[in-house]
Amino acid sequence: MATLACLGFGYCARHYVAQFGSRFERVIGTSRTPKDAPGDASEMLAFDGVTASPELRAAIAGATHLLISAAPSEAGDPVLAMLSPDIASATDLQSIVYLSSLGVYGDHGGAWIDETTPTIPVHDRGAARVRAEIAWQGLVKQRGIPVAILRLAGIYGPGQNAFVRLRAGRAHRIAKPGHVFNRVHVADIAQAVDAAFARRAGGLFNVTDDEPAPPGDQIAFAAALMGMEPPSELSWDEAERTLSPFILSFYSGCARVRNDKLKRELGVRLRYPTYREGLTAIHAGEQTSA
Repeated sequence: MATLACLGFGYCARHYVAQFGSRFERVIGTSRTPKDAPGDASEMLAFDGVTASPELRAAIAGATHLLISAAPSEAGDPVLAMLSPDIASATDLQSIVYLSSLGVYGDHGGAWIDETTPTIPVHDRGAARVRAEIAWQGLVKQRGIPVAILRLAGIYGPGQNAFVRLRAGRAHRIAKPGHVFNRVHVADIAQAVDAAFARRAGGLFNVTDDEPAPPGDQIAFAAALMGMEPPSELSWDEAERTLSPFILSFYSGCARVRNDKLKRELGVRLRYPTYREGLTAIHAGEQTSA
């Protein structure tokens, strides 16, 4: 029986299951509080990264596909910490997809980079991702189970986008000349996950749209679609004085990330090649449902 287990049933996993969950006879999701989790998965189990129930271990043992989106911490990957033996001994397991981040690359001065570029993370989150990637690759290497590591750009989509931030007054435009950022619509992430499973792909794949751009550009574009003025630009000095270290951390590295391998080896044809197509579709959907 084709069984998908999603370790971390968050934004990306929910969208993947909503689009492609019918490919599986059984879909299991995990959450710290499963009773409050969305109902896209046919079954929800608790997983807090500290303990693993017999029900969860049994689900892993019977899974044919694993989608891992639980984020690592400085202490390591919570799924590997608790479930490595169960995953390594799962007899029906065919394919694993691990959702990582472009943050592993760090700062390359705005140069174009690809999956062969060395990782030089500039913050703890990126370093934790690098360690987790290596650990996942090593876990099942001896069994020959493919692990596709999808390095995701800045994620946006329905309910998580520039429109939401503008309405809440949380959108910022920071003037940092030369800084660009990659992003990707959640529907294209779902496509990439599905292609990786279908092809039993292994290795590293950058999952990003075609156009790295200054972060403030999408804010200005979204504001124009809404018929409102975008927030005023902040100088870098002003941003450092007024914004949180977490927000500023997204400006600590600069690179233009290629997605050629995603298209060539996984056969993904992006639905939203740039933020303009993606935001326009989201805005049209909001207008229709209003």
